Amino acid sequence: MEFLDSFKSELEVVSPGRINLIGEHTDYNMGYVLPTAIEKNITFNFQKNGTTDTCSVYSKTFDTGFEFNLKEVARSEVEWRNYILGVVNEIQKRTNRLQGFDCILESNLPTGSGLSSSAALECGLAFGLNELFNLGLTKLEMVQLSQTAEHTYAGTQCGIMDQFASVMSKEGHVILLDCQSLESNYIPINLYPYKIILLNTKVSHNLATSEYNVRKKECEEGVEIIQRKYPKVRSLRDVTPEILDACKMDLPEVIYKRCSFIIAENKRVLDMTEHLKKNELERVGKLLYEAHEGISSFYEVSCPESDFLVEFSKKYDTVLGARQTGGGFGGCTLNIVHQNGVEAFIKEAFAAYKSKFDIELEPFEVKPTGGTSAKELV
Repeated sequence: MEFLDSFKSELEVVSPGRINLIGEHTDYNMGYVLPTAIEKNITFNFQKNGTTDTCSVYSKTFDTGFEFNLKEVARSEVEWRNYILGVVNEIQKRTNRLQGFDCILESNLPTGSGLSSSAALECGLAFGLNELFNLGLTKLEMVQLSQTAEHTYAGTQCGIMDQFASVMSKEGHVILLDCQSLESNYIPINLYPYKIILLNTKVSHNLATSEYNVRKKECEEGVEIIQRKYPKVRSLRDVTPEILDACKMDLPEVIYKRCSFIIAENKRVLDMTEHLKKNELERVGKLLYEAHEGISSFYEVSCPESDFLVEFSKKYDTVLGARQTGGGFGGCTLNIVHQNGVEAFIKEAFAAYKSKFDIELEPFEVKPTGGTSAKELV
């Protein structure tokens, strides 16, 4: 791409991926989640290019890029471009101050790992363009437009958690986010002497074409049925275990299982918050195992590789708990492991996984970190 030869960055933006300690698939059901940003991220460099309409974006990670015109923004057949184009489209609905720009981005986030590289891409771009052109968007507006971009251009009907965590996180904390009211509280997380170890299964999922949107529809079907007896119910957030039991005979078995998981998962988020405040680490771990059982058996978004790793972790006294994290069907398992047992656990999990699936695990430690940030370079 021609602009690379003369590119001089005016602004650098670092946009992190995220983990969700607990609260899977509760966000689009207007429930509670407990995410945080992590050190793995996408770095963006921006420059104004002096044109009114021409924009160029280049990925160093994949050595590929594309150009587009601000007057002709439309969905692309190339998947990753839609995260960029969707954000630009949403920004232009809100302001006419956007002009031609060039952007170089580089990622150390494993794609398809359940660490929300898509939200990091969306939010980093929105954050950078907001700074570069003084658009006056608030952090919440950038979160919301990034979520809308994922709905309209990428085709994934995601909740707001990923984008919220990517932008709003605070180092050393998880966010207790109410996805209905968008009220949030920072909860300190101190797991010492334990560490958060992610094991990337290397099994990739594409949320836009997977069962993710199907699960959302199944939950909506459950709400519609429950509303016949309980008209005030607006989402599964409003459904208590007692209400669900009263409607059990009206719900198809699969729909009942989906609803049951979401209701139990919301409670686990609130319980986890209290255990973190009291430093009850063994209970934190127990909730992770309970959550994975629900993910696998009730919501059915796990996979043999994730199930194997979670079950494998139960052999170790040094592991408090584990579960699949992310949208599902692969990605990473999240493990809370005593610092003295990390090396042995990783080594033996690597060997067992390689023997079982002939795939090499990618293990790494993560720590709660701050959200998207920018610094001017010129």
